Amino acid sequence: MASLPHYRWRFAPDGLATRRQLRAMGLRPGGQDVAAEMKRPRRRRGPLVAYLYRIDLAKPVRPMTPGRRAALDAAMTARRTCPNCRTDAGYCIPPTLGMCGTCISHEEQRFY
Repeated sequence: MASLPHYRWRFAPDGLATRRQLRAMGLRPGGQDVAAEMKRPRRRRGPLVAYLYRIDLAKPVRPMTPGRRAALDAAMTARRTCPNCRTDAGYCIPPTLGMCGTCISHEEQRFY
């Protein structure tokens, strides 16, 4: 089994791109295997390896259908709805908190 070619950060050859770069071009990997990897220096946080895909094998991004749009809207509404007071918080509620800021402040006041 051959290993993937690897390149230093920012030194990948033309014709290869990361998922984010493909998405910015309106493309997606489209089921192709990873062509190479780019190694990142360890001095920063984040992933140490970025996978590269061939641009010539990439496929166009699928268009947003009405059903997918409705499902995405429903999922985002669920993320913004406080399970405690059932109101739309106007922002995505962090799962670590589990409720909106108003409910958290009311909970804190109950304990003092």
